[in-house]
Amino acid sequence: MRNTLATSMILLLFAHSLSAQRLDLNKPLPIEKSIKKGVLPNGLTYYIKSTDVVKDAATYYIIQNVGSMLENDDQQGLAHFLEHMAFNGTENFPGKGILNTLQKHGAVFGKDINAYTSFDETVYNLNNIPTKDGLVDTCLTILHDWCNYLSLTEEEIDAERGVIKEEWRTRQSGRMRLYRASMPATFNHSRYVERFPIGLMSVVENFKYKTLRDFYHDWYRTDLQAIAVVGDIAVDEVEQKIKEKFSHIPAVKNPRKRFVVDIPDNEELLYSLGMDPEISTSAIEFGIRHKKSIKDQTVADLRQSLLEDMATSMLSTRISDKAQKPEASYLRARISYRSMTRTSNAFDIRIFPKPDKQQAAFEEVLTEVQRAVKHGFAQPEIDRIIKEFSNRYETDISKKDDQPHWAIIRPILDNYLSNETITDLEKEYELAKQIFATLSAKELHDVIKKLYAKKNRYSNVTGVEGNNNLTEQQANEILTSLANDASIAPYRDESSGKTLLSGLKIKQGSIKEVVENKDLGALTYVLSNGIKVHYKFTDNEKNKVDFNAISHGGESLIAAEDLPSAGAMSNLVQMSGLGDYSATELPKILAGKTVWVGPGLGETIESMTGSSTTKDVETLLQMVYLYFERPRFDKEAFKVLQSNIDQYLIGRGKDIREQMRDGITTTLYGENHPRERVFDQDYVNAISFDKIKSIYESRFANPADFEFYIVGDIEQQQLQPLLIQYIASLPTTADKESYKDNDTDWKSDRIDEDVFLAMETPKANVNISLKKEIPYNVKNKLVTQALGDILKLRITETVREQEGGAYSPGVSSRLFKEPKTLAYVAVSFDCDPDMADRLVGIVHKEIAKIANGEINDDDLNKTLTNFLKEREQAKNKNKYAMDLLTTFYRDGYNRDEARNFEDIVNKISKEEIQALAKDIQQNGRSFEIVFKPKKD
Repeated sequence: MRNTLATSMILLLFAHSLSAQRLDLNKPLPIEKSIKKGVLPNGLTYYIKSTDVVKDAATYYIIQNVGSMLENDDQQGLAHFLEHMAFNGTENFPGKGILNTLQKHGAVFGKDINAYTSFDETVYNLNNIPTKDGLVDTCLTILHDWCNYLSLTEEEIDAERGVIKEEWRTRQSGRMRLYRASMPATFNHSRYVERFPIGLMSVVENFKYKTLRDFYHDWYRTDLQAIAVVGDIAVDEVEQKIKEKFSHIPAVKNPRKRFVVDIPDNEELLYSLGMDPEISTSAIEFGIRHKKSIKDQTVADLRQSLLEDMATSMLSTRISDKAQKPEASYLRARISYRSMTRTSNAFDIRIFPKPDKQQAAFEEVLTEVQRAVKHGFAQPEIDRIIKEFSNRYETDISKKDDQPHWAIIRPILDNYLSNETITDLEKEYELAKQIFATLSAKELHDVIKKLYAKKNRYSNVTGVEGNNNLTEQQANEILTSLANDASIAPYRDESSGKTLLSGLKIKQGSIKEVVENKDLGALTYVLSNGIKVHYKFTDNEKNKVDFNAISHGGESLIAAEDLPSAGAMSNLVQMSGLGDYSATELPKILAGKTVWVGPGLGETIESMTGSSTTKDVETLLQMVYLYFERPRFDKEAFKVLQSNIDQYLIGRGKDIREQMRDGITTTLYGENHPRERVFDQDYVNAISFDKIKSIYESRFANPADFEFYIVGDIEQQQLQPLLIQYIASLPTTADKESYKDNDTDWKSDRIDEDVFLAMETPKANVNISLKKEIPYNVKNKLVTQALGDILKLRITETVREQEGGAYSPGVSSRLFKEPKTLAYVAVSFDCDPDMADRLVGIVHKEIAKIANGEINDDDLNKTLTNFLKEREQAKNKNKYAMDLLTTFYRDGYNRDEARNFEDIVNKISKEEIQALAKDIQQNGRSFEIVFKPKKD
């Protein structure tokens, strides 16, 4: 026996040695060949990738290697301002020409057409634009204009000042003010502190036109620009178009040097303490900056990156596990190693202490960090993390051809901006497997020691007035004490090695009948216990299977006094674990699997949803079985949940958005409505462990009262035995339930109130809603949606563009089926308090115009074209197949038939939209609630 063991060890070491010899760390990483990259003579870079993941559509990006860091003192905010101006007139698209052109083809501003500005880059995107009707040329022309041909007219610049000011106002919050206060410590007083992208409103409101144009001409140039085209296109054809369209753009002579700001080193801990009147809960950030390389990447870089990710993942798991113990001094914490700036990464720790336990929480989390630094990681942890990373690679590879456009664009951005290699995933995984095979505990130990460096540290404390906030001295003392604490013992891994159903005997059922639905391309399995499972195979999303189970009832069948417990039900069930395993044990049991399942409770339904890879469908159905038959209710988890709820209650006390939410509730329903309550101490006191358990057991008592749906990449021969084993075996009864209408209506038909709140940044928040009972059918659903979308176009044009009164006015519209069939339209936005009443009047005027039949043909065409575009592009997702099944078996119609969508959309008229708007305006209920700053 000893000889056999010795021989095995020698062979293992020999294999380790051979693998190490094969792995050339200096070798460049393998490049993904399906993305074509080129550089034009003028310096412009381009990337092209063909994929039909969205049929007959393409996505276009322009990446400007330009951000707020390049602004002069009198230009603070102008990189972001320039981003806005790109949508306000170019050489080939005057005024709102870009938006109008693309909206006519179904694109939506903010969703399909958007941009962002950061410290170091500005990125514009046109997503999922159809490739028909010459739109490839159109989109390339838009990118062409964004390169070098913005109009920057004085009229449009002045009009946009108000929009930017309202964007600033909308983003002002306690959290934002505290982030700004923390920047000197985080960025060590470097230029980053003074170049926050939104800029200074004193600059935005008063800059001279030439100042913006100077920034534009200095920095928007071909040597700092890349374009990317990803979609259902011919690569060579698009490349030729790019060469023809972009090559004539002149390179700037004697350009300003594109500088990069490096954060200076610091030997001592940099510390900040921030408090804000609108923040009532504490948080601690502790970070360590590390230099980032921009050299061409090699296998050594891949190896280092994997080790860093593995070490931080294992440490995060330890810290999350501790947070799930009632005695923990913190509610949650997270650890990451992330990109921070062009030249820096950050080992980042975020801690959310329990009330008045900042010092204890900081010490408890940093003790775990020190435990890893002193002793490294246990072998079972390492084995699990290798399994998880391997599973992640295998899952990503299986879905490589189904990546959404944004997932393809992300590494392109990183390649252009940070010189990160776009790797061939299969070849990278082969390298990763060699790295995993030769990996030692010492190497992971060395990585965490390196990440926990002694210099370039910073700590930002969000304090609370009157609390014992963590001071700079205390933070340093804790760090020093832990570094010298010889009593910190190695981590003990208590992995059991069991499986999800270990020791559980299941008596399988059978399939009584299989009913084919040829119209849907679906099957219904009628099981021996009465459960019906509706199944549709689709491999549009490779290696992905989705699950849903729905039953009528929900919160409508729960007594009013028990609704607080119902609201906490899903959280407790998830936090308790499943079957025989706690929430800390369950992820270890599921290591190496891609699967999740969760129960939910809505107003009129209870549900169970889940998803997995094809190979893990058995585990998915095992979890479904356990959530019905062996749910877990852990009293220790309930104590943790109570702590979370208490903290949330404290946190929302001074939060303006939460006060507004409560204000809407009490204005609509009164102070003491039994079913529409604000989240206060009385609400929290009503949450009961026993009541949560009884609600769950009641709502999920009978699986046969649910209809089950499974769609995705799983063949029926693989699925059927799993249904027999895990779903047909569930105990059931003949009981069936429906929902109740508890008549929680507003206290009056017309509500018009101003509510005054104390706030640090004066802003008004406008909320206008209308509702009316109308028959529920497909046509009314679409007409209601069309009404809301047209209203959004009108309010964007008037409130945002003409008045400069709001940054992003929101409009939503929906036809609800349960518990009443209600058409509902809602408008909301933040604005300058002095403009609120005027803007409210404009909203009502636009609604009245639609009710009077004043509907622009362009607005109607844009809306209906968007319906058709979104529908067509949704067909390659599992969600479409799931909706196909659920609408057929719950609502009784086949949404795949033209008569239930295309025929209706193509015939929707202005008169039908007008009739609905008039009905809902004249005969419906409405509220107008405007929150305004309380004056001293």
